[in-house]
Amino acid sequence: MKQHILPALKLTLICIIFFCGIYTLIILGAAQFTPNKGLGETVSFKNNVVGYALEGQNFTADKYFSSRPSAVGYNAAGSGGSNKGTSNPDYLKDVQSRIDSFLVHNPSVKKENIPSELVTASGSGLDPDISPEAAYIQIARIAKVRNLTEDRLKALIEMHTQQPLLGLFGPATVNVLQLNIDLDKLN
Repeated sequence: MKQHILPALKLTLICIIFFCGIYTLIILGAAQFTPNKGLGETVSFKNNVVGYALEGQNFTADKYFSSRPSAVGYNAAGSGGSNKGTSNPDYLKDVQSRIDSFLVHNPSVKKENIPSELVTASGSGLDPDISPEAAYIQIARIAKVRNLTEDRLKALIEMHTQQPLLGLFGPATVNVLQLNIDLDKLN
C-alpha cells in the first residue's frame, strides 16, 4: 500500500506546485506581452472606456444595432449559456419573447426572416459579434430613427464586416460595439 500512496502524494504535490504556481506565472508573463497586459482590449469613445472588444454589450435603444441576447445578462463574471434544451418550455418562452420584442422594434421584418442569432443566446452569453445578415435586417429601423439613408448604413456594415480567416474558416462577423460607435460618429 505504501508503494502506491507515496508516489500518488508526490505526484499530487508536484502537480499542485506546477499548475498553481509555475504554469500560472508562465501564463501571466506571456500576458504581459499582449495589448493592455492581458486585461482585455478596451474600446474607448470620446476619451471614455465604453466596453471591451471581446465582450457583448446590451443595446436596447432603437437608434443602435442590437447585439446577440445574453443568457447571463452580459455579465462577464458569469459567462455561460442557459443550459436549456431547444424543447424546454422556458427556453421556448424566452425565444418567443425575444421574437415578439424584435418584431415590435422592427415592424418591417417578417418573423421568418429574423436571423436566429438575434433571438438566441450564444454558448458564452457574451458574443460581441453578429452576422452581416443580422445587421442588415436592422437597417430600416435605424435609418428611420437616425434619419440616415439605408445605403449609408449598408456601407458602414460592410466596413465593419470581418471576413472568415483565409476566406474559409468561420463565418463573416460584425462587432456590434465598434459598429455602434461609428454609427454615433455619423451624427
